[in-house]
Amino acid sequence: MDEEYDVIVLGTGLTECILSGLLSVEGKKVLHMDRNDYYGGDSASLNLTQLYRKFRPDQTVPAELGRDRDYAVDLIPKFIIASGELTRILVHTDVTRYLEFKQIAGSFVYRDGRISKVPSTEMEAVKSPLMGLFEKRRAKKFFEFLQGWKDEDPATHQGVDLDKNTMAQVYEKFGLEPGTQDFIGHAMALYLDDDYKTKPARPAYERIVLYTSSMARYGKSPYIYPLYGLGELPQAFARLSAIYGGTYMLDKSIDEIITDADGKFVGVRSGSETVKAKQVVGDPSYFGAGKSAEGGKVRVIEEGKVIRAICFLKHPIPGTEDSDSAQIIIPQNQVGRRNDIYIAMVSSTHNVCAKDVYVAIVSTIVETDKPEQEIAPGLQLLGPIYDKFISVSSLYTPTSSGESDNIFITRSYDATSHFETVVDDVNHVWKRIMGKDLVLKKREVEVEA
Repeated sequence: MDEEYDVIVLGTGLTECILSGLLSVEGKKVLHMDRNDYYGGDSASLNLTQLYRKFRPDQTVPAELGRDRDYAVDLIPKFIIASGELTRILVHTDVTRYLEFKQIAGSFVYRDGRISKVPSTEMEAVKSPLMGLFEKRRAKKFFEFLQGWKDEDPATHQGVDLDKNTMAQVYEKFGLEPGTQDFIGHAMALYLDDDYKTKPARPAYERIVLYTSSMARYGKSPYIYPLYGLGELPQAFARLSAIYGGTYMLDKSIDEIITDADGKFVGVRSGSETVKAKQVVGDPSYFGAGKSAEGGKVRVIEEGKVIRAICFLKHPIPGTEDSDSAQIIIPQNQVGRRNDIYIAMVSSTHNVCAKDVYVAIVSTIVETDKPEQEIAPGLQLLGPIYDKFISVSSLYTPTSSGESDNIFITRSYDATSHFETVVDDVNHVWKRIMGKDLVLKKREVEVEA
């Protein structure tokens, strides 16, 4: 371990693995280390033994759940939105060759006590129970306006300025009811709360178009998902890094981040060995997350908490047309909250659990001191729960950009339902490390799902 590297990466979470892959492709000499003996960090997928070891170390795994190796249970529930940025990175780096994807069967929204499909086509919108007859006409006009929008053609703007008018004003222009705004803003634009309404409408417009274009790509839902679980994603990028000369060390304790007299990064100590590099990238857990700073520098701060409940079911979720996989969004207004509750469900179709077992993960941003009660509306939709594993995780964010000390820290995985914020973080960190924007060359390749 006594040679010098350009970059040391700590933690094999998805954000870190995408960065180490891209940095290796760029010609950087990368050493990637993880304290765990498996890939994925917080974004790993665990088999049954690992899952029970993590949540219930003193309990044996029930035999009726089937074979250990049939399971790959995600710790963080997210889907890949088909036309999104992660898909672009997967295609650009050719990492798709290590992965196989399957479509998520349905996207649903909770409204007035029941689950309804999020309409994906005009035909579905016309039939949808989410809106009455007159509201459907108004919504049709709204969607036609969005699909027809061309920045350079004022005739398509209908008097709206996406950069000045707020989303609330756009909804008002089309006379959309609060319930319709709920499902557009939360189930299509995928906002976690309602703050977006008071801001300029362009980001919301872009998110809705991303959703509808992703929907159009494969039909049933806008999401795809890798066979064998999300833990396959970081491993695929780790392979990319290795092809370009990246070195991997798992099961390595990281005992100290060494800095010089000016506080600049020098190297990393593991036991009695020290390895040097010009820069270090890592997830918050390697930089004091959750520990009090003893006279040292506070490198990460907590921004909130997310509760996630991994539930094993012996049946599909009621009301989802027996889908083998689904996303259900419970908009905050429907249950008197500030943040939405998400349910992500996958099954043996995705090679992540035994046959006739369904894995549903309910999650939300914690708002009270009784987080488990906060996800109750989501748990109630699942029907009988065979077993559940609950975690409350802090969301950490770095206190500095890293440019002054060459210590670049990624953000914790948030409560959103897909990977777009992860890619945002990759872009931000890349720019801080390299001093320039991450530019992906365009390849016209479809991801097979």
